[in-house]
Amino acid sequence: MNNKKSFFKADKAGFLLGAVLLAMLTGCVGYVDGPRAGVQVEPYAFAVQDDYVYYPNYECYYSVSRHQYAYREGNAWVARPAPRGVSVNVLLASPSVKMDFHDSPAQHHAAVVKQYPKNWKPSGAKQGQNQKDDQHDDRGQNNGR
Repeated sequence: MNNKKSFFKADKAGFLLGAVLLAMLTGCVGYVDGPRAGVQVEPYAFAVQDDYVYYPNYECYYSVSRHQYAYREGNAWVARPAPRGVSVNVLLASPSVKMDFHDSPAQHHAAVVKQYPKNWKPSGAKQGQNQKDDQHDDRGQNNGR
């Protein structure tokens, strides 16, 4: 019979605990849906601008901020952590150009391919730098291009 008294106390405590929990949850819902203060703070949105490096021999872009390669696969653009059909080491050893745009490569690819065809190589030994940088000599003068 002692067990019955003990069971009754636990039942009362359980009921009390449930009522408190229900009141807390109801209070949260009322607070969220309740009136707001006169000052409204906009949520902080953090947007990272993409910086791309283009590899003309493979028509492949590398997003420095996303650490992904973007390229066409058939008629669709894909973004993957590694390029398909070429090893990263081979890609990194090939000529590259830093791009000036910060949105999708698909938006610029037609112009990029015309400016940097598959057989493009940087002038001199400055591989991997933007062609605009390669057009100037050490004194900052244009080399006639």
